[in-house]
Amino acid sequence: MWNNHKALNLLANLILTGVVLSVAYFLVSSMVKLPLFDLKEIRIESVSNTDQSDKLALQHINRQQIQRVVGDAVIGNFFTVDLNRVKNAFQELPWVRVAKVQRNWPLGIKVILEEHSALAYWGDTALVNLQGEIFRAPSDKALPVFRGPTEESAALIAEQYKIMNRTLSPINQHVAEISLSPRYAWFIRLDNGTLLKLGRKKIKSRLERYISVYKNNIVNLNQSIPLDYVDLRYPSGFAVRMDEVIPASTSPKPISRRKS
Repeated sequence: MWNNHKALNLLANLILTGVVLSVAYFLVSSMVKLPLFDLKEIRIESVSNTDQSDKLALQHINRQQIQRVVGDAVIGNFFTVDLNRVKNAFQELPWVRVAKVQRNWPLGIKVILEEHSALAYWGDTALVNLQGEIFRAPSDKALPVFRGPTEESAALIAEQYKIMNRTLSPINQHVAEISLSPRYAWFIRLDNGTLLKLGRKKIKSRLERYISVYKNNIVNLNQSIPLDYVDLRYPSGFAVRMDEVIPASTSPKPISRRKS
């Protein structure tokens, strides 16, 4: 080998290249750690969860929480700070739905936060956002309550909630609570206290029937007597229950024997 000039030249070139790369790596590593590149700015921005171009003020995340995350997670300078570490730390805050972190030239980082928008409570333990996702955060807002067989059913309930409120708008009533049974039967309590039993099928059409029933029958009843529930699970009829006995001539009766 030592008499092979081509092999010796190749070996020499490889050694030289290795030395140059090692020196370059050392110089670059040393330079990026200089105080010259210390972070000068950490910018926090909030965006809407319906339109990422809308900038909003943070509603649920305060300065103390931000300072704590920055103190714990922002380690290093412009080049060495671990962006994933910072992102994960912000995303652990209760009201943060999505966090994005990027370097902001010349000497800063930008944190973009999307907060949860609470749509309802999930039972007594959590909240549901506009996307139908369950999250856990402190809240004292007046919100409707969702109850379902599994947390995965929250998205379905959220979707139905929006449809139901739109459907009820002509009579100026709103959903205060939705319960979805393990057999996927729907029960909703309105803001006036009335329980609607909708069953498992034709939910929207049954709700529309309730509106018709309300306009043509229920609204004419003695409104000083609380209406307990309206059972709409009959194929072509309904039943109502009030806290007091009402005259038979004004009491709607079920038409069919079968419920679904």
